[in-house]
Amino acid sequence: MLARRRGTTMLLYDFPESGNCFKVKLLFAHLGLDYERRDVDPFDVVQKRELLGGLNPVRRLPTLVLDDGRPLAESNAILFYFAEGTEYLPADRYERAQVVQWLCFEEFSHQPYLATARLWAMGGDPPSAEERAMRMRGGEMALKAMGRHLERRRFLVGERYSIADIALYAYTQFADESGFELDGHPAVKAWLERVAAQPGHVPLAGLRGDADARVP
Repeated sequence: MLARRRGTTMLLYDFPESGNCFKVKLLFAHLGLDYERRDVDPFDVVQKRELLGGLNPVRRLPTLVLDDGRPLAESNAILFYFAEGTEYLPADRYERAQVVQWLCFEEFSHQPYLATARLWAMGGDPPSAEERAMRMRGGEMALKAMGRHLERRRFLVGERYSIADIALYAYTQFADESGFELDGHPAVKAWLERVAAQPGHVPLAGLRGDADARVP
């Protein structure tokens, strides 16, 4: 495991093309937080065991080491931790629960379909016809659910941009290149534009690591 250097900022174990890592880096950009990065190959089992084995029992990315040395894993948990006390997490109890509702939706009803389709589009192992059809149906259902909710709303919770939007933006932004037709989901398409227009927004291309400090 890479040793933390005394006096350094947070350390993010990252895969630059990951939507889950993108979520965390986007929130950090909004909050102006400094951190170091360490690229990890998500398909390299040995590297993940060596780097993440003592930090994250499931060895998934992103994994974050806080500036006090404590580890924190799972992208939506990291979002929730850092959004506490900021404009990106509502103070109202009901709206906070709604944010959690959308984070759960993203993890269980959205990401398994849109993220997998993106992996295939990027050259991942080709699926069977049945698997592809199932994933595409699930993705369409997720986009339709979002579209119904966003037809009369600007953002997912409380008419304010929050980590619910950040979480769902991460893979929805790539829906077109993953095989989903966003022209059939106009409310989702308009919402993507609103998210991208938020102050401090940085696209994936700007968060791949060129501007971030790297761990040698």
